[in-house]
Formats: sequence, structure tokens, C-alpha cells
Amino acid sequence: MNKSYRFVAAALTLVLVGACTKQAEGDAATAKAPQTLESDAQKFGYAIGIDLGNSLQPVKDDVDIAALKAGLDDAFAGVESKMDDAAREEIKNTVAKKMQERQMQERLAQAEKNKDDGAKFLAENGKREGVKTTESGLQYEILSEGEGPNPTADDSVTVHYKGTLINGEEFDSSYSRGQPVTFPLKNVIKGWTEGVQLMNKGAKFKFYIPPELAYGERGAGVKIGPNETLVFEVELISFEQPKADDKKDKK
Repeated sequence: MNKSYRFVAAALTLVLVGACTKQAEGDAATAKAPQTLESDAQKFGYAIGIDLGNSLQPVKDDVDIAALKAGLDDAFAGVESKMDDAAREEIKNTVAKKMQERQMQERLAQAEKNKDDGAKFLAENGKREGVKTTESGLQYEILSEGEGPNPTADDSVTVHYKGTLINGEEFDSSYSRGQPVTFPLKNVIKGWTEGVQLMNKGAKFKFYIPPELAYGERGAGVKIGPNETLVFEVELISFEQPKADDKKDKK
């Protein structure tokens, strides 16, 4: 969705809900929300308004609604714009930069909070009976024993797993998908590479992974924020040496 469409549709939202009005030249009627949605034009306008109103929620505090509506009215009426092209582009860039800076500050604050919350969690969790802590800071507990040798970092492993945040919120699960996953052990986060090497076939462990052994400050996707401590239940189904082609493709 391009910027022009977004701003026009946002303005349509304002017209439809009667958020603000403007008296047209020679016409005292004001723009009001329709009482019913009967015509295709009304339905189309309302549908766009809902979609764009929702999409613009994150920036609603940076937009003056009356000025937005005035800009739409001037464009539709074909009158001369109160701002030339350069001025419009400049203010859009200025506000975009301000929003980016605000988002960066919010992310830094969230990263600091996640780091502190994770450190407190691991400090308490490490005291529980059955929880072991490695030199790197990885914590684990054995839920069920397996048998046989352990995989190495060069092996390809097949596992079932469930991943949650420390508040218990699930962000990923092979169990939910109903199918285990197979991958080279050295190609995943450090906590996994280290932890799964402690397992043997058939074992089920629970790992508590500090952010420096997980996704760190960058986080991952929408659900894993910066500096999140992660909890994984992992069941090692099998492992084997990677094929020659897999080694060749490894960068």
C-alpha cells in the first residue's frame, strides 16, 4: 500500500465518521457519517476507512485531523495547495525521522527491561532443584533420560520442541504443527547448539537460554523482543552426520 493511498484513505475515514467538517464554497452542508451503508460508494469508502484507520493507529498522535481533512478537501476541490511539493516532502521526512527516533528509544527501553527481567528469572531459576547451569550461563534440566551417544555440533538433529518467553507465552512449537524439524545443529542459536549436545537420543530437556545465547538485542520476528530470555522444551528424536552436499553448502 503506497503512501498516497494511505493518506487519502485515512482522510476518507475522517469524512465518513464525521471527525471534522468543512463548509464548501456556497454550500452550508457539512460532511457527516452516513446513517446507513447502502450504495457501493458508501460501502467501499467505509471499508477503506476501517482498514486504513486501523493501519494508522501507531501514528495517530502525529497527525492533526483537521489539517488532514483540509488537505483532502483542497485536493478534491482542485485549489492551490497551502504547501508546495518540497515543503510537503520535508515535513513528511521530519515526522518520519521523529517517529523512528521514538521507536528506537522505546526499543532500547524494552531491551533493558527484558535483560533485567531475564537476569532475575535466571537467578531464581538456577536455585531450583534439578536445574544445572553451564559455564556459558545456559540453564537446563532433564525431564527424561535418553540413551546412547551425544550429538556433536557438526551433526544434523531431528527434534520436537516448544519455545516460550519467561512469562509462559508460547512463540513457536513443532508439537503444534504436528511434525518434528531437522536442521544442522551448528546453524541455530548458541543455546541450542550447546544444549542439544548434552542430550542423547530419546532424551527430553528443558533449556533456559539467556539473551546472549539466543537472539540478543536484535530479537526475532514479532514475538521475541530484544534481549529476551527464552525457555525451550526439546525432545531429541535422532541425529546423524550431515551429508556431503550439506557440508559443501555450509557458508
